[in-house]
Formats: sequence, C-alpha cells, structure tokens
Amino acid sequence: MTPARRALVVGIDNYISYNNLAGCVNDARALAPVLARNEDDSPNFEVRTLTAPATTGRVTRDELLEALDQLFAPGADMSLLYFAGHGAQVGDGGDVVLVTTDATRQTPGVRFTEIMERVNDCTHEVAVILDCCFSGGAGGVPAAMSQGAILRQGVSMLTASRADQTSAETLDGRGQFSAYLEGALEGGAADVLGHLTLAGLYAYLSEAFGTWDQRPMFKANVDRLQDIRRCDPSVPLETLRQLPVWFPEADALFALDPTYEPDKRESNLPPNPEHEGIFKQLQKCQSAKLVEPAGAEHMYFAAMQSQACRLTPLGRHYHHLASAGRI
Repeated sequence: MTPARRALVVGIDNYISYNNLAGCVNDARALAPVLARNEDDSPNFEVRTLTAPATTGRVTRDELLEALDQLFAPGADMSLLYFAGHGAQVGDGGDVVLVTTDATRQTPGVRFTEIMERVNDCTHEVAVILDCCFSGGAGGVPAAMSQGAILRQGVSMLTASRADQTSAETLDGRGQFSAYLEGALEGGAADVLGHLTLAGLYAYLSEAFGTWDQRPMFKANVDRLQDIRRCDPSVPLETLRQLPVWFPEADALFALDPTYEPDKRESNLPPNPEHEGIFKQLQKCQSAKLVEPAGAEHMYFAAMQSQACRLTPLGRHYHHLASAGRI
C-alpha cells in the first residue's frame, strides 16, 4: 500500500506592511513538482501550493492556518511544510512568525508556536523546511519543547539560516537556500541507494554555504530517517547485491586480469563476456566510490597488469547491507 504523504508548499512575495520579495513564489513553483514525483516519476507527496505573487496574490493568516489544519489532519503517514517568505522574530521568548500577506504590527502572521501546537497534536511524521529570515529560531521556541526534547518524536526541521541571520535572494529571482535545495532534491543529496532524507539535504546544503554566508540548521527527533524523495540508485541494486559474491570478506581482494578489460587489443585475447560484464559493474562501483584498484592507479591498469581491486570504507558499508539482506 502506498504511504499517504502530504506537502504544503507556500511562497509569498506580496506584502502589505513589509517589503515585497522577488523569489519566494519562484521557489515554491520550482519545488512543488520535484516534491510531487520521485525521479522515476512515481508519486511522492500530494502537494498543495499557496502562492502570493508580488502586487497581485494573497496568502492571508487565516488561509495559511486553514491549510496547516488540513496538512496535519489525521489520515497521512507523513506531512511536509515548506515556507518561503518573510520571517520575523516576536516577543521575548524568541518566537518566529511566518509573515503572511495581510500582516499587521500586532498580527504579523502565523507564529511558529501555533504551527508546533498542530504538529504536536498529530501522530504522523512531520518535516518542516523554512526559507525565511530568523528561521533557525523556530526549532527552539517553547512550543517545540516536549519533555526536554527540542522537537517531539518524529519531527525534523531544516531552516535556511540561524536564529540571528537573514536569508538571501539571488539576482535571478530565487532564494539562495531554495535554489540549492532544488538541486539537492533532484539527486545531489541522494545516497548510493537513491535515498534522499532531510539529513542528507542538510549535509548537501551546509557545504553550499561558506563561513561568511547564512548557515542552514537541522534539528530532528527521529529514530529513523524518512525519505523526502526517492532518486535512482547511483549503482544498480542487483550490482550492490553482488558485492558479497565478488568479495566474500569485506577486506578481500578481487583478482583481475586482462580478460576483464573489454579493450584488450594489446593482449590479443579473445572476448570474455562474463568477465567484461563483471568489470563493467565494478567500474560503476568505482564511480560511486565503493571500489578502488589495488596496486594500480586505474581500474584499467589493474586489469591489464593482473592486479586486483578492493572495497573502500563506503563499499564495505554497502557490502555489510548486502550481506545482511538489506538491499
């Protein structure tokens, strides 16, 4: 049975009492179709999009609250909230507000405490991605605290900046954080098996920003990482399952000789389709940093010089998964 997964994607450029923005609606429109389908085009999240283009659109506080009620209502296995727009710090407790089009001085939008009340009342997995100023403070507000934990069990959060930082837009009308996020979701942050989690997104995004830039933050209270999106494995699963066959022990060497290399004109050897097929798969593993030549600089020379190849530390990890029947 396919898991029920909902995503609410919000992008607000139009504001009455705040300066208009230029990239939030573009970000929402770019990310919505990526979240809706996995790389193999299978369904992922059922996405609802709320956008307020500059000068014409509106996303009011009431509309956002109603959409949040629907997002976190029973009947889902996982909910994801993405918000791009103005963020503001309010009150002495460091609460963060997701600013809506109709913001006023007294009611600037939806406080994150209000969002966390809904998150804590629901029972399914929740992921929150915020691309707004001061968004890092959202993980530390009082409503996010539950029995001493920053977030309740099953909740993870990725923010564009620390609690004391603003979030930048690019010259071509995108949020800098969300532009990198799109590349990560399209496969840049996927592991060898094609899993793409919020932790993987954070690892990718944290490398995209320098020490002088805004710094993304990641907080989670989970006992397992849910896939945000599934991408194609960088190495076919049937190849990964062969690792314990080719390497009976994780530190074993796989002996090569010229029969494995398809281009063996210098050796005058006849073709060997079986060996050449294995070598092609080993080269894919090398591209994914799972296998490396032993005693030679390249896999080609390892074969032509009758050397060997071996598993890298990452390769030994997937060897263990394959041996345990987890692939």
